Formats: sequence, C-alpha cells, structure tokens
Amino acid sequence: MKTRKWAGLMAAALACGFGLLSQTAMAEDYPARPVSLIVPYPAGGGVDTVGRVIAQKLGERLGQQVLVVNRPGAGSVIGVRDAVRSQPDGYTILMMVTGASLPANAGYDLQKDLLPIGLIASIPIVVMAHPSLPVKSMSDIVALAKKEPGKLNIGTPPSPTLNYFGAEQFKSQTGADVVVVTYKGTGPLTTDLLGGHIRLAFNTLPPAIGNIKAGGIRAIAVAAPQRLAAIPDVPTTAESGVPLDIVQYYGLAAPAGTPRPIIDKLNKTLRDVLAQDDIKQRIIADGGGPAPSTPEEYAENIKREEGKWAALIKKLGLKVE
Repeated sequence: MKTRKWAGLMAAALACGFGLLSQTAMAEDYPARPVSLIVPYPAGGGVDTVGRVIAQKLGERLGQQVLVVNRPGAGSVIGVRDAVRSQPDGYTILMMVTGASLPANAGYDLQKDLLPIGLIASIPIVVMAHPSLPVKSMSDIVALAKKEPGKLNIGTPPSPTLNYFGAEQFKSQTGADVVVVTYKGTGPLTTDLLGGHIRLAFNTLPPAIGNIKAGGIRAIAVAAPQRLAAIPDVPTTAESGVPLDIVQYYGLAAPAGTPRPIIDKLNKTLRDVLAQDDIKQRIIADGGGPAPSTPEEYAENIKREEGKWAALIKKLGLKVE
C-alpha cells in the first residue's frame, strides 16, 4: 500500500512538474502569432489612442503584431465580456479602464474572471467647454446652472465610465441642476463638443488636446489633485471652485487561466515599453502619468478603485445597468 501511495504521489509530482515545464516552454515560444488587444471603446477616443500606442510598441518587442480590436458597447461591458470569454492562451488581452466592474448585470467578476497584467497610466478627467459657453471656471459652471436650471447639458461617455460618475458626483456635490447626456465614447463626444452640439463635457485629454491648443475647445479644469504637465495653465477643479478627484487607470489584463509565465512575459514587456522615453513623453503629452506596475500591484489598484467608485454609486443612489 505504501509503495502504491508513493507511486501515486510521485506521478502527481511529475505531472505537476511537467505542467510547469510545459507552461514555461510555452512562454518562451510566445507569441507565435499575432495577439489581439480588445479595446472596449470606439476608435478615436482616449482609451483607443493610448491602446494603439501601447499595441505598436508591444508588438515591436514581442516580434509579433498586437492588433487593436475595438469592441464598444454598454460602456465597456461588451468588450470586457468578449475578453473574459476568450481562450486563456495569451492571444487575446484586454485594455481595461477603471469602472469596468460597476454595472450590476455585467456578467463577469473582474477579480475572478481576469488576470491583471500591469498598469499603463493614470488619466484624469478634464472638464471642457465649447468657447461659446460663457464659463471659465467650475464656479462659473455652477452659477450658470443655478441661473438656468435644467438647461445646461454635460456630455460624457456612458456609464460605467468615471466621466459619467464624475458628472453625477458634480451634480450631487454642488446641487447644480444639469442634464447628463451620454455618448458612445470620448471620440464622438469630442466631435460634438468641437461642433458646439454639446457645450460642456467631462472628457479625457487625448482626443481633445489638439483642439484645446488650437482654441476650438476650452479646458476648464483638471479633476485631479495636481495640474497636468500637458496643459499646465489649466487649474485643478479644486483651484477652480469645486474639488473633484476623478482619475482613471488604464491597464492590461488577460482571461483567467492564462499561464503565469505568459502573464509575466507580457508584464515585463509592458514595463520595458513604459520605460522608453518616447512613450513616457507621449503619455504625459496626452494628459496622463505613466504607471508601470507588477500584476499584483495592478490587482490591488483594481480592488481599491472599483471599491471607491462602487461606494460613491451606492451613496448617490445611482442605478448602473
């Protein structure tokens, strides 16, 4: 009996060892074909802009193309669902943004169904206006909303983006009677803001910075504790009269079950990309801050940030579908 028991244990140990060796060998050969990067937002928006830069640089270092696949819809839910349901082999990864876990009927659990690869950047929300709107500060916006209750619209991407939750927080915090109008993404929002079809927005900087510098869009304030190096003359929302802290975090994740050696290889490659001076400067120029991390550090970030916004949603009594 002892001999049989030891034989079983040895067989199990060997199987485990062979499994680890197999995964390590797989990572050494990975990737053997192009990798798909799901971006759960429309092309041309802030997430897409950063995603395409990262995809190109990852591909150069991995020796295979990293192809951006835009899967917008229901905020980011449709794209995240597609990623969660993909084969856990490293050939489908996800560009993830804070807020993905907040819908009540998302159909996935970020902490169980995805494995963090690493953070890319922190990207604050920027309050922007069409030049025809007579406001130059957050205090001006509050005053205008109180002067003309129910007439001022604020454009945002849809729930569950932090842009949307930030606008709702602004309403609750100031008592401003404004209407939140949602768009499919920051790309369409920026187009309408530039055209004056919506005159106020809680937006991200990447799709709008060129028009801000050209004068077609006015940046009112940065919803973060510090000003942005890309637009240093634009005050924070606190400096402008209404303290808000609405900072998104961009990162990469993979379906649960993806072998750890592949996660580690992707993390190292991502960190190498983020260490490049041109990528650092590109992220800063687009209104962000490079934020390289380990998978474990990104997991803690997801837990902390999703918990913070879930608590705000509960406090405000928002229904997130």
